[in-house]
Amino acid sequence: MLASLPKSRDELLQWTWLQIEPYYKELQARPLTADTIDEWLADWSRLAEHISELREYRYIATTVNTADTVAQELYANFLDTIQPAAEAAEQKLKEKLLASGLEPENFAIPLRNMRSEAALFREANLPLLAEEDKLTTKYDKITGAQTVLWEGEEVTLSQLQPVYQEPERSKREQAWRLASERWLADRQAINELWRKLLPLRRKLADNAGFGNDYRSFRWQQMLRFDYTPDDCKRFQQAIEEVVVPAATRIYEKRRQRLGLSTLRPWDLDVDPLGRPPLRPFSNVEHLKETASAIFRNVDPQLGEYFDIMRREGLLDLENRKNKAPGGYCDEFAASRRPFIFMNAVGLHDDVQTLLHEGGHAFHVFETRHLPYIQQLEVGMEFAEVASMGMELLASPYLGRAHGGFYDEQDAARALIQHLETSISFWPYMAVVDAFQHWVYENPDDALDPANLDAQWATLWQRFRPGVDWSGLEQEMMTGWQRKLHIHQIPFYYVEYGMAQLGAVQVWANALKDQAAAVASYRRALALGGTATLPELYKTAGARFAFDAATLRMAINLMEEVINKLGG
Repeated sequence: MLASLPKSRDELLQWTWLQIEPYYKELQARPLTADTIDEWLADWSRLAEHISELREYRYIATTVNTADTVAQELYANFLDTIQPAAEAAEQKLKEKLLASGLEPENFAIPLRNMRSEAALFREANLPLLAEEDKLTTKYDKITGAQTVLWEGEEVTLSQLQPVYQEPERSKREQAWRLASERWLADRQAINELWRKLLPLRRKLADNAGFGNDYRSFRWQQMLRFDYTPDDCKRFQQAIEEVVVPAATRIYEKRRQRLGLSTLRPWDLDVDPLGRPPLRPFSNVEHLKETASAIFRNVDPQLGEYFDIMRREGLLDLENRKNKAPGGYCDEFAASRRPFIFMNAVGLHDDVQTLLHEGGHAFHVFETRHLPYIQQLEVGMEFAEVASMGMELLASPYLGRAHGGFYDEQDAARALIQHLETSISFWPYMAVVDAFQHWVYENPDDALDPANLDAQWATLWQRFRPGVDWSGLEQEMMTGWQRKLHIHQIPFYYVEYGMAQLGAVQVWANALKDQAAAVASYRRALALGGTATLPELYKTAGARFAFDAATLRMAINLMEEVINKLGG
C-alpha cells in the first residue's frame, strides 16, 4: 500500500487527510510480530517522513514571505486538518508498538522517547497545539513587517545592522534608536499575543495532568531526560560566577579602546580599534562559493554536502522585506535533505550564521543511514553542538590562504570577534533562560506584560553589567519581546549555552589535532538520536556539563587565544 505514497513535491503538497488516513488504518490493523516489526516500522517511518516534509514545506513558505496570505492559509489548514489527526493516529501506532513489547535494533532511545510522548498525549490538546503554532506564526508576521526609513530608503531592521559597525557614533546611535522605536511600535501587539499564548500553554499543561506546572509539561514534551530545571539554575549561577566577569572585562577593554566614559548599546558592534567593518562578501553567491571552500577544508565530504544544497536550491540566504527574521536549518524528512534560511546583509555575523546552520545541515546528511524517522530525534543540547562546533572547526579556514573571506589579519580579527561574542552570549542566554523559569514559576504574574518588563530588567542588570542603558529603560526592559524563542519555542534557549560549552571542548581538541576532532565530531553526528546526551558528547570528545569548573576551563582557553591573537 505504501508504494502509492506521493512521489513528487507537487503531489505531496496536494495531500489531504482523507488521502493520508487509510495508511494509518492499514498500519494499525497490520499484525505486529518479531517477524514483521522491521517492515512495519519502516512503513510507519516512511509515512511519518512524508507528513513531516509536507508540514515543513507549508511552514517554510510562511517564513520566506510573511506577506503571502495563501501560504499562511495553507499552513493553517495543515495545522487544523492534518496535524491533529496525524498526531492522534501516531499515538495509536506508538501504543501498538509499546504494547507489543518488541524492541527493534538500535531503538532504545526512540522507545524511551515514545513512552514519554505516549504518557503526555491528550486528544484534547491537539487543537490547542495547532492554535499555539498559528499564534507563533503571528509573531513572525509582526516582526517580518518591521521596516524603517533610513537615508530615504525603506529597509528592514536586519538591513540596519551594518550601520552599527560604522565609526561615526552619532550615526550608529541614530540607527539603533530608529530600530528600537520600530520595535516599541509593536509593543502592544506583542503584549496581546503573549496574553493569548500564556493561558493556552497553561491549559496544555493542565489537560495533561500537570496542573499549573507548564515547565514540567514542557520538560517532558522536549524529552529532557539528562538534566533538570535545578541544573539550569546551577548553570545560571556558574555563568554569573565565571562568565559575567569575563564579559565585563571585554566591555571594559572595548570602552577604553573607544575612549568613552561609558559604553552604550550602539557601541557594541563597531571595531574598537577604529578599523573598517569586516565586509566578507559582496553578494550571496560570493557567500555560498566561499563557504563551500571553507567547508571542504574542514572535511571534503562536508563540503560536498553543502554543494548538494547549492545545486538543489536548498539555500535561502539573502535578507528582503517580508521575510521572517533570524535564521534556521529545517529538514525535509522524506528527502533526507536540509534547508537553510537566513537574512544575510554582508556582515561577518552572516558568515557565522551560515557556518552555524551548515553544522545543522551536516547533521541531517550524516544521519541519512538511520532507517527510521524516530532515530533522528536529537536533543537540541547536542544538535547545537553540531552547529556551534562547526563555527569553531571552520575558524582556521577563514583566511584567503585557505579559500576563505579574509587576509590573515582580518581572519584573526574575525576569530577574536567570534570568541568575544561567544563569551558575552552566555550571560545573555542566562537572562533568557532565567526569565522563562520565572515566567512559568509565576504564571499569574507573568500574564501582565508590565511584570515581564520588570523581571527582564532585573535579570539584565544581574547578568549584563558593563553597558550603560540610562535613559533607555523602555528599550532595555522590553528585550524579552525581541527574543523569538520566548514566544515561539518556550524553554528552548539553555541548549545554546550547554552546546557552546560542548563546542568549545570540541574546538580545544581541534587545536591539538584538527583531523581527529573533526572525525569525532562526525561520528557523534552520525549517531542521530540513538544515544543519550552524555554519550553523544563523549563521542564528540566533550563532556556534557554545566558546572563552574568546566566553564572556567573554557573561558581560560578562549581568553588565552584572544590575547594571543592580539585582541
